[in-house]
This record gives sequence, C-alpha cells and structure tokens, in this order.
Amino acid sequence: MLKRPLGRTGLMVSELGFGCASWWGKPRFDERTALGLVHEAIALGVTLFDTGASYSAGEAEPRLGRALKGRDASGLVIATKAGTWHAGGGRIARDMTPQAIVASAERSLRQLGLDSLGLLQLHGPAASELTDEMFAALDGLKRRGLVRAVGLNSFDPAVVEHAIGLPGIDVVMVDYNVLRPEREPLIARAAAAGKGVLAGMPLAMGHTRPLLSRLRAPQDLWYAARAVAHHRGELAKGRPFRFLHRLPEITGSQASLAYVLANAHVSAAVFGATRPAHLRENLGASGLILSDAVMRQIRDAQDVTC
Repeated sequence: MLKRPLGRTGLMVSELGFGCASWWGKPRFDERTALGLVHEAIALGVTLFDTGASYSAGEAEPRLGRALKGRDASGLVIATKAGTWHAGGGRIARDMTPQAIVASAERSLRQLGLDSLGLLQLHGPAASELTDEMFAALDGLKRRGLVRAVGLNSFDPAVVEHAIGLPGIDVVMVDYNVLRPEREPLIARAAAAGKGVLAGMPLAMGHTRPLLSRLRAPQDLWYAARAVAHHRGELAKGRPFRFLHRLPEITGSQASLAYVLANAHVSAAVFGATRPAHLRENLGASGLILSDAVMRQIRDAQDVTC
C-alpha cells in the first residue's frame, strides 16, 4: 500500500482509506464481519480510517472502537467528524458551537478508545461558523494532545474555498470522483495552500454501475433504495461511465479509484466496503496507473455529463 503526505500536518497516510460509516456501522450488519474488515484493512496496509459521530445512527464510532480494542493504533490515523450527531428517530442533530465541538471530540475519543485523534473534521460547517472562537477551541484540543490535525468535510465548494485560506484548517475532504471533475481546480488550490486533501465518495457511490446489477445482499438493497430516493441525478450521470466495468484486467472500482489517485494533490481516497472481497479488490487500486486510452474515455464521458 502506497502512502502520501497529509498536507503539511506531518502525517503520512495510506493512499486508500477505509470509511467506517453507513451499512458497515449498523447493528444489522454482522459485528464479526465488520470488525474483520477493519482488521484485514490494517493487515493490508491501510493506515487511515474515517468515521463520524453521526454515522450509522451513532453506531459507527463505537464499532470502530471495538475493532481497534487491544490493537496498537500508534501507526494509524483515525479521523472522525464533529458538529453533527444522531438524535434518534432517523434525525441528525447539529451544533457547530466551539463548546459542542470540544465535547464531541472528547466523546469520540471515549467511544473510539483512543488517547488522541489523528484528524478531527468539522462536519459540514457554514463559512460563518469558522470563527476565531472556533479555531481557539480547535487549537486548544491540539495543545491538550487530543487532536493532531483539524479539518472540515463539506460538499459546498464555497465553504472549502473559504477554508483554503484559513491557517487553522489543515485538511479538507471533498466529494471527488469520475462524476466530479469540477472539483479538480479546488483540490489544486487546497494542495497549493498546504492542505491535505481527502477524496470522499471516490467510487461515486457505485452510480457508474446499473442499479439492478448491484443487488446481491441486504446491504445492496439498502444502498439501492438510498440511491433512488436521494441520488437519481447521479444515477443518470453515471450511465456514460459503465464502460469502466467492462475494462480488461481491471475492475470498475479499481479504475474509479485509480482515476482519483491519479490526481497527485489527493492525499487519500476514502471508500467503504461491506465484503472482504470488495475490500481486497479496492485496495488493489493502490499504485495502479490508468492507460492514456482509458483516461481519454473518462474525459470524453465527463464532457457529455458534466
């Protein structure tokens, strides 16, 4: 597994990170399998694990903590997110005040069973919430040794653009994949400013594959229902990219990840997996280089859809 620097944080991370969220964290997903995925990822060289206080109805952080229990995590970068949490009844609550962020970080450390977080990210803040008081609180977490680096996760390019100019932000996480080439100038500016860049949703949530072809297990039905309910536009944009799943000697997932990692400004691409075979398949993308012909096909498809 190749590693890359996480901006100017001094941290090195595996170029592929494991996302501990969604179905992976749900009690309906077998605990032994979920923990086994983390253990296998570590064995295969993954050092970056990304989760959040609100993920999987609040169950993802504690589950990751159980996966790490009794293991030496000193060589890992555990990232979580603060500012949102599960409030019951399928609701996500939000509090982006400095006091709430500090309390969330402390709670996350307890749930993860860690003394320090590699990365704490504000989960979808507004630009107006990135105040001097916020950065004083985040700096306090660093001085106490509870957090190594701080960042934010946002799907709003304007917020990320604003964060690029803030010295208190070390890392930005953006949605970047074959369906999101418009993120590339933003990623380049972030890297030029010394920020680490994490690519979220590098597999485009599987929307480059026909929906029915994915249905093999209960989690597939759950992901498909979510796609139909919330991402119909993405499903349509994904159709021109179905050729990725017909390439010789490389899978569609590997091609999608290799595309993201071809961007040298990306520190790591973070994906989720609920099957050991898919985990191993995705990790096989580390170090892969797409041919010029495949890259041209991707760019041609992007010209049609984006």
